[in-house]
Amino acid sequence: MIFEQFYLGCLAHASYLIGSGGIAAVVDPQRDVEIYLDTAAKLGLRIAHVIETHLHADFVSGHRELAERTGAAIYLGIGSGATFPHRAVGDGDFIAFGQCRLEFLETPGHTLESVAVVVKDLERGPGPFAVLTGDTLFIGDAGRPDLCETKTPQDLAGLLYDSLHRKLLALPDDVLVYPAHGAGSLCGRNISADRNSTIGRERRTNYALQPMEREQFVAMMTRDLPARPEYFERDVDANRQGAPALESLPPVAPLPPREVRARQEQGVTVLDTRPAAAYSAGHVRGSVQIGLGGQFAAWAGATIGLDRDLILVAEDAPAAEESRMRLARVGIERVAGFLQDGVAGWAAAGLPLAMTPLISVRDLADRRAEFTIVDVRARSEWDAGHISGALLHPLPALRASMSSLDPAARIAVHCKSGYRSTIACSLLESAGFAQVMNVAGGFDAWTAAGLPVLLTEPQPQGSGASH
Repeated sequence: MIFEQFYLGCLAHASYLIGSGGIAAVVDPQRDVEIYLDTAAKLGLRIAHVIETHLHADFVSGHRELAERTGAAIYLGIGSGATFPHRAVGDGDFIAFGQCRLEFLETPGHTLESVAVVVKDLERGPGPFAVLTGDTLFIGDAGRPDLCETKTPQDLAGLLYDSLHRKLLALPDDVLVYPAHGAGSLCGRNISADRNSTIGRERRTNYALQPMEREQFVAMMTRDLPARPEYFERDVDANRQGAPALESLPPVAPLPPREVRARQEQGVTVLDTRPAAAYSAGHVRGSVQIGLGGQFAAWAGATIGLDRDLILVAEDAPAAEESRMRLARVGIERVAGFLQDGVAGWAAAGLPLAMTPLISVRDLADRRAEFTIVDVRARSEWDAGHISGALLHPLPALRASMSSLDPAARIAVHCKSGYRSTIACSLLESAGFAQVMNVAGGFDAWTAAGLPVLLTEPQPQGSGASH
C-alpha cells in the first residue's frame, strides 16, 4: 500500500493519498489539486475516491475540481448538507481497493458530520494500520467545538468526548494517528508540530484524552475558546457547495503605482506579502503586511476576510502569483492585481514610503513607561508568560479590539518572534495609529535577554502557539 502525506505550511494543513492495486483515494485535498494528480500519475494510480473528513472551515477544499478531473466519487459524513453529488458515509461504511480497506467512523464534535478514516493495509495484516482523524483528534489536542450554528459549544464538546473516548481510543495503541492540521492551525489550541503520532502516545500525553468525566471535558474544551475568524463560516459554505476550479480565477496583472494609489484611496486594501524586514524598511502607507513566508493564507483569512478588494505588493511577479494562489486557498479571490515594480516603482513614481521602526527588548525595558505594550499572542501563550503591564490583544481579534487603544499613544507591539507583530503593526498603522513600533525578536528575545516575566495560573487545557 502507498501512503503519502502532503503538508501545506501556510495553512498548517495535512492531506493524504492512499494507493493500492492501481487505485488511489485522496483525503482532505487542498484547493490546488495538481499535487495529487502529479503524484498519482508518477505512481501509476488512478484517483477514484475523494474523502472529506468534514466540511473544512479554515480553507477551501479542492474536492469538487479533483472529482471532476478524475471521475472520482466524493465521500462526506452523514448530515453534511453538501449540494454536489456525493456519498454520505458513517459507521460500518468502507471503501476497498487492492490491498487497502478504508473504514469510516462517525466522530462528531468538531463538526456534526465529522468522520475518521481507519486505514487497513491487508498486506500487513487484518488490523488497522493508521487512522486519519481529520479535526477530531490532533497531535496533542482535539478540535475546537464551536463550528456549528445549530449546536452549542457545550453540545459539540459532549459529542467530541464520546467520539474520542468511545471511538478513537477503542483503537489499538500502535495505530498511527494522522490529523488534518498541525501546529498553528486555528482549529485547535495545543496542536503539536509533529506530523503523526500513535493512539497510545496520544492516550498518554494528549490533555484532551486524559481520564475525566464528560462534564469536566465539556467545561475544559469550552473555556476561553479562541476567537472564531469570520471567514470560517464562509469557507464551510464554499465547501458545502464545492468551489470552482482555480483556473477559473483571472491571473494577477501589474498595476502602475499611481493607479494603485488611486484605487487605495477608493478603498482597495494594499496587501504587502514581502518579509517583515523589507516591509518595515519601506512600504506603501496604509498597507497591510502578511509575510508570504509564514502561515500567510490563514492569517490573511483571519485578519482581512473575504470581502475586500486587494492589490498585492510582492517581491516579484512569481511571488504575486503565489500570493494569489495561497489567498484562493482560503477563499480570498478579489485580487485586482499587484504593484508594478514593487516599492521601488512606487518610490520612482515620486510616491512616499512609510517605515515601521523597531525597538530592541532592552531598549523597551529601559523605556517601558513611554509605551503601551501590546501583546498579540494567543491567550494560552500569555498565560505561560508575559511582560508586566502589557495588554493582551490576540491578533485574530485585533481589528475589533483596537478601539480600546489610544491612537495617539506610543505603542510597542510584540508576538513570539516577530511574524504576527509585523502584521499587527500594519493593521494599527492602517487604522491611523501614528506611533507604532515593532519589538525586535518578540517575546523570545525578551526571555532570552533574561528580562522579567509574569505568569498566569495555567488552565487545565492545552496552550498552543501560532508562529
